[in-house]
This record gives sequence, structure tokens and C-alpha cells, in this order.
Amino acid sequence: MLLAADVGNTNVVFALFEPDGKGGFDTRARWRIATDPRRTGDEYAVWLLQLLGIEGVSRDEITQIIYASVVPRADHNLTVLAQKYFGITPLKAGEGKAAWQFEIDVDQPSSLGADRALNILAAHKKYGGDLIVIDFGTATKFETVDYNGTYKGGSIAPGINLSLDALVGKTAKLPRIAIRAPDSKSVIGRNTEDQMLIGVFWGYVAMMEGIVERMKSEIGRPAKVVATGGLAILFNDATDIFDEVDADLTIEGLAILAQQSA
Repeated sequence: MLLAADVGNTNVVFALFEPDGKGGFDTRARWRIATDPRRTGDEYAVWLLQLLGIEGVSRDEITQIIYASVVPRADHNLTVLAQKYFGITPLKAGEGKAAWQFEIDVDQPSSLGADRALNILAAHKKYGGDLIVIDFGTATKFETVDYNGTYKGGSIAPGINLSLDALVGKTAKLPRIAIRAPDSKSVIGRNTEDQMLIGVFWGYVAMMEGIVERMKSEIGRPAKVVATGGLAILFNDATDIFDEVDADLTIEGLAILAQQSA
């Protein structure tokens, strides 16, 4: 079995993959833990080995480990986890045998984050054609991928929770509210909390729709829009720009990369 870990700024997602008998893979389990660069390999092991046990999987069944990280301070501890508790030297996405096998056609190819590269890889493998990939995380990333799988560039915007934190943190009287879809499509709120929710939510929808429209115009060919990340489902009913909502795109990219690296 393959154990994959995607280290993001907010959470670390672990996933367990097993062969599907057709040259692909099935997701056996998926777990999430808050990102903390101080968490040691031993601490990861206590948590992870218990979850594997609940799933009925022994550590000996893990034959390959791969991880991607946008938090460099976490890398060492994940390596310790893999080597000490599984006896495996892990692959790191984007390096060595797990180097990206697609063209990165931008000014600074080395600056492309691992999470973004995995989305590009998985989206091209699963959906093909010209693509716009939107990843809703701490930041919201828009990527353009051509029909050959070449990364052509993108844009980065503050995530919706970052936008809300800035609004609340820089004002004296505005209350903290939870992000959710407003009860109606009206953009005229009748109280402060509703007005904040409308401004943040519908303002974000308008931003997404505007960027996607401009990207499609620049691409000049029909492009499928694939949304991923924890907040993608929040916007799915508020806009018709998404052709696919694929919550597991990033972690499945790790499984695809591990197969390519075997």
C-alpha cells in the first residue's frame, strides 16, 4: 500500500492507497491533522499508527511513502516518521525520482508550490484538455494547464477566511462571523452580520467568476474548470463556473506521482 501525506499551511492530509487491479489505485482511508511544524515524527506515529489499526492495516503493509510539503520545517519530521516506523525512505514530491514530469512554462519554474503542481498533474491525468484548476485553501490558487499538460501560469488570491480575518482584525466594531453560504442571493443585507457575510461571500464569488472569465478569454479555447480544496463545496451552489468539484485532487496527485516514480 501507498501512504501519502500532503502538508499544507493549515492541515496535513494523510491518505492510504491500494492497487485497484487495473493499473490504478483506490483510496482506502483519508485523515487530517492540523499543521504544526513542531510536531515530531514520534507524535505523528502515535496518531497515525492508531488510525491504521482502526482501519485494520498493519505498518508492514505500507510499501511506499510519498509526501508533498509547503512547510519546509515539517519535512524532517515526516522523514523520521517514514524511516523510523515504516523502514522506508520517503519520496518527496518534486525531487529526485518524484520530480515533476510535465513542462512548467513560467518565468520561475522552481517557485511553483508542490500543492499546485500536484493539482496540475492530477487534473491533466483525470480530465485532460485545457483546464483551469482552482484550489481553495489558505490562499486560493488559479492555475491554467494546456491540453498537453503544460503549466502556463495562474494567479493567487487571499483565501476567503484570510479575507474575513483581515476585515475583522482591522476594524473595531465588526464581529467575527462564520463563513457559510448566505440564506438568499440578495446582496442587500439588513443587519451588520448579514452585510459582512454578503460582502465576503458574494464578493468572493464575483472575484472567482471574473478571474475565470478573463482566463478563458486569454486561453482562447474551451477550458474545463476543476475546483478542489476544503472550501470548494461551499461555492458549488453559488456559481455555475465549476465543471468538476474534486475534493481529493491534490492527494490523488501524490498517488499518481508515486506510480510514475516506481
